[in-house]
Amino acid sequence: MSLTPAFLDELRARTSLSTLIGRTVKIQKAGREYKACCPFHNEKTPSFTINDEKGFYHCFGCGAHGDAIRWMTDQRGLPFMEAVKELAQTAGMEVPAPDPRAAQRAEQAKGLHDVMAAAQSFFEDQLGGIDGAEARAYLQHRGISDATRRTFGFGYSPDSRGKLKVALRDFGDPMLIEAGLLIDPDGAEPEDSQARKRDSYDRFRGRLMLPIRDIRGRVIAFGGRIIGQGEPKYLNSPDTPLFDKGRTLYNIDRASPASRQSGRIIVVEGYMDVIALAQAGFAEAVAPLGTALTEHQIERLWKMADVPILCFDGDSAGQKAAIRAATRALPLLRPGMSLAFATLPGGQDPDDLIRAQGTTAMESVLASAEPLVERLWKHEQGVAPLDTPEQRAALKQRLSAITDAIAHSDVRAHYVQAFRERYDALFFARRQSGFTPGPRHNPRGASGGWQRDRRGNWKPPLPPAGTEARAIGESGMEQRLLRAILASLLRHPEQIALHRETLSGLQIADSALAQLLDAMIAASFRKETVERQGLLTILGQGEVYNMAKGMLRADTFTFTPHRITADPDRVARDLDEAVRVMAQGPELEAALAQATRRFESEVSEENFAEQQRMRALKADHDRRLAELAQSEDII
Repeated sequence: MSLTPAFLDELRARTSLSTLIGRTVKIQKAGREYKACCPFHNEKTPSFTINDEKGFYHCFGCGAHGDAIRWMTDQRGLPFMEAVKELAQTAGMEVPAPDPRAAQRAEQAKGLHDVMAAAQSFFEDQLGGIDGAEARAYLQHRGISDATRRTFGFGYSPDSRGKLKVALRDFGDPMLIEAGLLIDPDGAEPEDSQARKRDSYDRFRGRLMLPIRDIRGRVIAFGGRIIGQGEPKYLNSPDTPLFDKGRTLYNIDRASPASRQSGRIIVVEGYMDVIALAQAGFAEAVAPLGTALTEHQIERLWKMADVPILCFDGDSAGQKAAIRAATRALPLLRPGMSLAFATLPGGQDPDDLIRAQGTTAMESVLASAEPLVERLWKHEQGVAPLDTPEQRAALKQRLSAITDAIAHSDVRAHYVQAFRERYDALFFARRQSGFTPGPRHNPRGASGGWQRDRRGNWKPPLPPAGTEARAIGESGMEQRLLRAILASLLRHPEQIALHRETLSGLQIADSALAQLLDAMIAASFRKETVERQGLLTILGQGEVYNMAKGMLRADTFTFTPHRITADPDRVARDLDEAVRVMAQGPELEAALAQATRRFESEVSEENFAEQQRMRALKADHDRRLAELAQSEDII
């Protein structure tokens, strides 16, 4: 569908931006404008302004800026066309249809939306009536508050074959059947035209009803939970013109804007898990609808967060569901987009955990979520015994099958390297004092770098920097390289999130440089896409701001701007190496100091060889540091 600029301008003109934003954000009049605390980042003093006359909003704190349509896409999380349709409906405008057939489908969908809204009202009324007493008792037993019941639109379908059919008879049986509310026992006209057609009847009977909404908050289907004993425990609407269970996520209409605030999206197994989390304050939770997570649902999740957290039960079924989702995501992986996996304690769902230990325990589970690569490695490692050479070779084949499924070449290469390092560390590393190294013994994971020496012996990865590690930037070359890294990140802020784990661990001697890096990392957590101007705005005025502005001058040192602009892959490679070399310095010094102390306390060939190895690694590092600091790539 192609929308003309004239139509979009008219839509913006008919939309009161302050009214639109005021529906979800507390605003106050400030002269000819309105102001509020910014909904895109946490602040106590309002820096978010709304100008109805010009039709835009702007935050002077984080740089968020846009019009009514941008508000709907950024804050509500709607796709562009869905945002336009909702604004047009409020403004009393018709969105142009591309062709008569599309217009007919839109009209049909409108009628089905009316049917679903009427059904939702019917179910809510039944829950409050005499027939709904048992369902209300169940909700009370589950600890679901009245506020939560109203928020999620709980209802009840009477144990009757025709109450809903009678209540919505004005819509007619064909439309109720198409909406999935009635079952047609014949499915179509019988072949024998003389045969009597059997009557349609209510699909949902004697169930606690939950509306399933699209991202615009419109009811498109229902899920029904049986009260008491019976099968199936949960019954969903069939696929209809409004509802495709493989493309829909339960609670997406509320979780999408909540994810913008929290910076994460949580995927759980079912309706009641979502509701329990929401009642406990985790509004950013969604669930698939009775099926394994699909490719379409994964892509929808990535629109809300780069790394969704899949939080499934710790039992066998929950872990199988997690691995199915992991496997399905492999062909879709791309730089920055992945999955993380949080496992609940055995036998507990989110409601059980929160009731027993509170929200802190739930936060702890989410905080300990494993990266996709680690979950896949652990799963394949536990599939079968690894005692014989043949069993170990089988593991290697399974890992190869995983990497072969990854379509993106760069991501695939990193997975190949990560699996190779874990595999080699597990089977080929030298065993000392009965200790078999593995990724779980290395705080940085096996990717820390087990390497062979000239004799073919495996050497362990460098230990993490200890308390004796000095701060970055005490030498002139280090400070020069550090400034070049920060300048490049300022010019290419999309790279910050890719390196923030390593950057967060650096101890920087220069307080101004440390403040600048802290601000950059903090900004990358608040927003999916960090903008250069937004970074500068956050810094405010002062020494750090002036230093950042100076770094952005064309004649200052940085990785060559022209080459980076022309080749975005080059900046990623250069920054990756520079950050790695920068972080390695203190670690090497700490490791060398430790090796020296060990040799001094116990003079032996082995300790002497280790000390010399660390000295050689430190010399190689210093040489590479000098090359980077004096390279043509830094001017």
